[in-house]
Amino acid sequence: MPSNQSPLGPLPARFRRERLLIIGCGDVGQRVVRQLPRAVRVLALTSSPERRPALRAQGITPLHGNLDDPRSLLRLSGLATRVLHLAPPPGEGRGDPRTRNLLRALQLRGTPQALVYGSTSGVYGDCQGAQVDETRALAATTARAQRRVDAEAAVRLLGRRASRVRTSILRIPGIYAPDREGGTPEARLRKGTPVLEPADDVFTNHIHADDLARACIRALWRGQPQRIYNVNDDSAMRMGDYFDFAADLYGLPRPPRVPRTATQGQLSLMLLSFMSESRRMDNTRMKQELRLRLRYPTVATGLRMQPSTGRIRG
Repeated sequence: MPSNQSPLGPLPARFRRERLLIIGCGDVGQRVVRQLPRAVRVLALTSSPERRPALRAQGITPLHGNLDDPRSLLRLSGLATRVLHLAPPPGEGRGDPRTRNLLRALQLRGTPQALVYGSTSGVYGDCQGAQVDETRALAATTARAQRRVDAEAAVRLLGRRASRVRTSILRIPGIYAPDREGGTPEARLRKGTPVLEPADDVFTNHIHADDLARACIRALWRGQPQRIYNVNDDSAMRMGDYFDFAADLYGLPRPPRVPRTATQGQLSLMLLSFMSESRRMDNTRMKQELRLRLRYPTVATGLRMQPSTGRIRG
């Protein structure tokens, strides 16, 4: 990408010395790489030898390591000027030892200039449909969200103790994109999975994967010190309305509506947890401080875009 097409504008001289380390370089991490100036050297931690050729093909230097093995992380310290941490916590337990292992390793020989951690909007818990900004107290109810709270606490502690590093936390809702595996509701619609009837329905929040990648880049270079950002689009939709819209867009039957009392035993525990939390996230801080202008301000625009042609669908 030519410097004048960088998401950060004209390429400053400092990029010639920048090294970005991505922890958890999956779909979003690879979107970040595609939007970075070429002068930024990208490294990615991976525990899978099979992934190394694919990473190299994208211009990424793979580094072998496992967040569950602290000794394998020792070489990471001092390698990168900025770190993007997108790896999830373990699937069980209340804490996130993976994030703590990573942060300890990064501090062995100094710290990076900036560290961005991708958290979840689930840390807010159920807000009963209220509008939520970054000052709201955390009320995580699921074990999955509580592990994210633990990771956030570790990142914030690093930011307070190490004055040289700017830590940013991105609270991310549902990620979607037509060119992302499982990135649209089409498969669920084809299964006929029910949604809640209007009286019981909840507000849900979304972000297009490309806009999330752009927010990661902005936070790495523009994030305020020790700052939290809601990273979501401008949609304010109830979950059932979201699936109705998608069904109409794909020419599929709308999902059946059921009362909350009828969902027990029909749906997975994870899906039930999503249906038990309602909030409308406020993205004002993201727009003002990161100066991010969303390419896909609503799910209506994002789902309609056909990735192969760049044309609007429907």
